[in-house]
Amino acid sequence: MKMHKANLKMAQELAIVSAASASPERTLASLNSQRQGLTARQAAERLQQSGPNQVAHDKAPAAAIQLLQAFNNPFIWVLMALAAIGFVTDYLLPLHQGEPTSLTGVTILLVMVGLSGLLRFGQEYRTSKAADALKSLVRTTATVLRRHDENSEPQAAEVPLQDVVPGDIVQFSAGDLIPADVRLLSTRALFVSQAALSGEALPLEKYDTDSHPQGLDAASELDEQALLSLPGICLMGTVVASGSATAVVVATGSATWFGQLAGSLLGARPQTAFDRGVNSVSWLLIRFMLVMVPVVLLINGFSNGDWRDALLFALAVAVGLTPEMLPMIVSSNLAKGAIALAKRKVVVKRLNAIQNFGAMDVLCSDKTGTLTEDNISLDRHLNLHGQADERVLQQAWLNSRHQNGVKNLMDRAILAHGQGNPALADLWRWRKIDELPFDFERRRLSVLVAEGQQQQLICKGAVEEMLAVAAYWQDGDAVRPLDAAARQRIRLLAERYQQQGFRVLLVASRTLAEPGRPLTFADECDLVLGGLLTFLDPPKESAAAALAALRENGVTVKILTGDNLTISRKICRDVGLDPGDPLCGSEIATLSDARLALRVADTTLFCRLSPQQKTRVVQALQHNGHTVGFLGDGINDAPALRAADVGISVDGASDIAKESADIILLEKSLLVLEQGVIVGRQTFGNIIKYLNMTASSNFGNVFSVLVASAFLPFLPMLAVQLLLQNLLYDLSQLALPWDKMDREFLRQPRKWDAKNIGRFMLWMGPTSSVFDITTFWLMWHVFAANSVEAQALFHSGWFVEGLLSQTLVVHMLRTGKIPFIRSRAALPVMLMTGLVMVVGVLIPFTPLGSAFGLVPLPLSYFPWLLATLLGYCLLTQGVKTLYMRRFGQWF
Repeated sequence: MKMHKANLKMAQELAIVSAASASPERTLASLNSQRQGLTARQAAERLQQSGPNQVAHDKAPAAAIQLLQAFNNPFIWVLMALAAIGFVTDYLLPLHQGEPTSLTGVTILLVMVGLSGLLRFGQEYRTSKAADALKSLVRTTATVLRRHDENSEPQAAEVPLQDVVPGDIVQFSAGDLIPADVRLLSTRALFVSQAALSGEALPLEKYDTDSHPQGLDAASELDEQALLSLPGICLMGTVVASGSATAVVVATGSATWFGQLAGSLLGARPQTAFDRGVNSVSWLLIRFMLVMVPVVLLINGFSNGDWRDALLFALAVAVGLTPEMLPMIVSSNLAKGAIALAKRKVVVKRLNAIQNFGAMDVLCSDKTGTLTEDNISLDRHLNLHGQADERVLQQAWLNSRHQNGVKNLMDRAILAHGQGNPALADLWRWRKIDELPFDFERRRLSVLVAEGQQQQLICKGAVEEMLAVAAYWQDGDAVRPLDAAARQRIRLLAERYQQQGFRVLLVASRTLAEPGRPLTFADECDLVLGGLLTFLDPPKESAAAALAALRENGVTVKILTGDNLTISRKICRDVGLDPGDPLCGSEIATLSDARLALRVADTTLFCRLSPQQKTRVVQALQHNGHTVGFLGDGINDAPALRAADVGISVDGASDIAKESADIILLEKSLLVLEQGVIVGRQTFGNIIKYLNMTASSNFGNVFSVLVASAFLPFLPMLAVQLLLQNLLYDLSQLALPWDKMDREFLRQPRKWDAKNIGRFMLWMGPTSSVFDITTFWLMWHVFAANSVEAQALFHSGWFVEGLLSQTLVVHMLRTGKIPFIRSRAALPVMLMTGLVMVVGVLIPFTPLGSAFGLVPLPLSYFPWLLATLLGYCLLTQGVKTLYMRRFGQWF
C-alpha cells in the first residue's frame, strides 16, 4: 500500500502528466519552444541546464574495489586472523627468543586466501568488462528540428540521444526509440509498443489529442497504468511500431518516467538466498570453533604444563576446524558453473547467482518478449462461419500489399503469413488504382485494385467500424443481406476470439463498376463482409517445454505481467499453465504486505502489474521462505530482477533489464533454463558436499584430540604435523568442483541448511573418532609408542591413519549411496584422493617427513591400517543409512 502511494505520487509529479492534460500550444509555451524547433544556441544552453539525456544506473566499482570485495567473506576474515596470530607465534616470538622461525603455516593460509579471492575477482571482473564492452557498441540517435538562428529555416538533424533537451521538436517513425517523455504535436497512423514499460503485447494507438480529446478530469488522478494509456504522450524507452509523428520533448534523463524508475534501482542490492545461506553456515562453524579451541587449549595446557606448545597446538586445531578451503571451493565451483553455462550461451554476471539458480523453487516470469515472441503474427483467416478460408487471406493480402501508408504490425503479419503461399500466386496480376488511408475516426483502410476490367474495393478494419459500412455478408458462393441476426452472430464470433486474447479485424469488399474514378469516403458503403483475421503475439516455441521441464525439477512457475487479463490467460494456457484465479494490479494495490503474502502462495497469474507491484510479489514470495527467480526483459521488469534471488534476462532485453539481471540468456530457446537449474544444483551440491565432509571430519579430529589429550603425556600430534595433514586433506578436495551429483539430488531445489550441517557434523564426526581411538590404542599397546621418547612413532601412526580416513571421507560422504559400487566419484576426484593417500603413506619415509618430526612406520603397521580403514568404511556406511532413515535426507 505504501509503495503504491509512493509510485502514484511519483507519477503525479512528472512533467509529462501536466503536458498530457494541456493543449500542444500550451505545452510549447510552457517549454518556451515552438513547432519550428530550437536554435543551436538554445539547445546548447538547455543541455547545460538539464544535463545529458541519460538515466542513472549502477556502475561497476573500480578494479581495486572489486578486488577488495572478492575477499569479503567470514572465513577469509578468520583465516587472516589465524595467519596474523601464526605470524606472531611462529615468527616474531621465536625470533625475539633466538629460536628457529617458520612461516610455513602462515604461507599456507595466505596462499589459500589469495587463490580464493583472486579466482572470484577474475571471473566477475571479466564479466563486468564484457557487459560494458557490449553497451559501448550501441550508439542511439534521435531526429530533431534545429535552426541555426531565430531567422533560419528548421532542418532535421540526427543528434546523439544524450543531446536531446526539453523543448526539442523530435520526429520519429517505425522502429525508432522514443528518446524522452514527449507530447505529440502531429501523427500519422502512429502505433507505439509500450511492452518494455507496461508489458502489453499489442501496440497502442497514439495521436495528437488536440483534435482527439482525452477526457481527463484531472491529471492528478493518474496512476501508472493510466499514464501509459494516454494517447497524446509517449514515454522514454517505448518504441514506434508503425506510423510517424512529430512531438515536443517535455522531460529528459532522470526527470522522465523511465529515469525515475531507473533511479529507484540505485544502491546496494538486497541479500540473496546464497548470501544468507553462506553467512548462516559460516557463523555456525565459527561459533563451534570459538567453543572447541579454548577447550583444547585448556586441556593440553593443564595436562602438559607447556602453555606455549598448547597454544600453538590450539591454533593448529583452529585452522583444522576452519573450512579454510571453503572460499576457494565455492569460488572454483561457481567459476566452473559459469564456464559450463557459458558453453550454453548463458552470461553469468554475478557468480553467486549460479547457486541461487539451483536453489530456486519459484520462477516468476514476465510474459511479453520473455515467454512470447514480442512479434504480432496472423493466427487465423476465417470466413463468417468460423472456418479457415483462403479467400479471406487473399483479400487481406491485397489490402496490405497495395496500401501506400506506413505498414503497421498487422499489415506486416499478413504479408509475412502470405510468403510462399500458393493461394496468393495469381494475385500479383492485380494492380492498384487508389486507396483511402487509415485514420483514427474511420479505423479502417481501403484500397481499389483491378485485374483487367474488374475493379474491387477491399477494406479491412476494426469490428464495429466495419459493421457500420457493410450491408451484406459472404456465405460460401452466395451473398446474403446483413440483417440484425447476422450482425449479432458476427459480433459474437469476433468477441469469442477477443476474449481469448486475439486482436480481430474484419475484411470486406465491393465491386466498383466505374473505371478510372478516384475513391471517395462515400465508396465505403454497402460492403460485403468476407471474414475475419485474428492476430496474436505467440508463445516462443520452447516456452511450454521449458516450463514443463522446470516443473519436473520442482520449480513452480508464476506469470507476472503488465498485460491485460484476457491475453495473459490465453498465453498461460498455451504454455501449459493453469491460470487459476488471477490477481490483478488494482487488487494488489489494496492489499497489505501480510495479506499479499497469503495470496501469492496459491496464485499463478498476476496481471496488469506496475514495476513496483512485480517487486512486491517477488518480496512476498521471499517472505514465505521461497528462493525466487525472475525472468524478464523490459524496463518495467528491472526492479523485480534486482529484488529476486536470481534475476534472469534474455538477449534483446532493454539495457536496464540486463544491468539489473544476474544471468543473461543469449539463446532464444528457454530450454537453457532447465540446464541452468541443473548446473546450479550441481554447483551447490559440490559446495555443500565439501562443507559436510570438512565439518564432520574436523569435528571428529577435535573429538579425537580431546580424548587423546586426556591420557597422553605428550601432544597427540605436533601443530606443524596437524597443519600438514590438514593441507594434504584440503588438496584431496580441490577436485570436488569436477565431481558429479547423484541424479536424485538434482531433481529438487536445494537450499542452505545450517541445522542439517550441524546435525551431520555431530553424527558423522564421532564415527571417524572411533577408529582414531583404536589407532591410539594400537600405537600405545601394540607398537609401544607410549612414552615421550617414542612420541614421534605415535605421531606418525596417527598422521597416516588420520589422513587416509579423512581422505576416504570424500568418497564415503559424497553420496548417500554405497560408494565405488552404486555411485562412483568423477575421475579427477579419484585421481586426487588416490594421490594424496599415496603421498600421505610415503611422507614418513622421506626427508620431508623427518623435517616435520615424522619417522618411518614398521611394515607390520600397514595390515592394521588396512583393517582400520575397512572397519571405518563399514561403520560409516551403517551410520549413513541410519542417518538417512532418521532424517529423510543426506545433504
